[in-house]
Amino acid sequence: MLLGVGLDNQDGHKRITKGDNFCLVGGSEETHESMTETAVKFNEKLSRKGKTLDDLSREEFLDMMQEASDH
Repeated sequence: MLLGVGLDNQDGHKRITKGDNFCLVGGSEETHESMTETAVKFNEKLSRKGKTLDDLSREEFLDMMQEASDH
């Protein structure tokens, strides 16, 4: 399970997004949107490879996360 925590919330809104393999909490609207986009892209890459989080080596995980966060 991926856990994303945004700490820059100043507007008082409570943001929580759950999906396959991830749970995202907090953050400003912009930060939460960015975390969501990264998590969705990561899951798409994982699915295309036919793997689960448990199947990934540390290196594979880091490479895929870097690719997913390049937006």
